Amino acid sequence: MAGIEHDPDRGVYGISVAAELAGTGVQNLRAYEARGLLLPDRSTGGTRRYSTNDVVMLRRIGDLLEAGLNLAGIAMVIPLQDENSRLRAQE
Repeated sequence: MAGIEHDPDRGVYGISVAAELAGTGVQNLRAYEARGLLLPDRSTGGTRRYSTNDVVMLRRIGDLLEAGLNLAGIAMVIPLQDENSRLRAQE
């Protein structure tokens, strides 16, 4: 559609769609939110709405889980990865 811009931070996906896009289960998304690994938008009725960036984060979490990290480790590694990327971009 012409004139519609995509905002990767705007929550548009329901929890089941986000889980499917990330290749994980709905309960995992709730666990990740409880651990503070992501904070989806909420509709006025309180329904979780996940953005494209949230789905990217979910895939990163999945990759780190597959690499053997637990959720506590992931909570420490992701900010370090982001900082490393930011510093490399400044070079």
